[in-house]
Amino acid sequence: MNIIIQNILVFSTLGLALAFLVRKFFWKPKKASAKSCGGDDGCGCH
Repeated sequence: MNIIIQNILVFSTLGLALAFLVRKFFWKPKKASAKSCGGDDGCGCH
């Protein structure tokens, strides 16, 4: 019984680690549409 629980924990930890690495290095988020920065709208580009 302990071996089954240990295997479940090991594989779930491995899955989480792989998901983190894929998200960190390979997942390219969609760029937000470029908004015009005219006026005092507080976009922070000046």
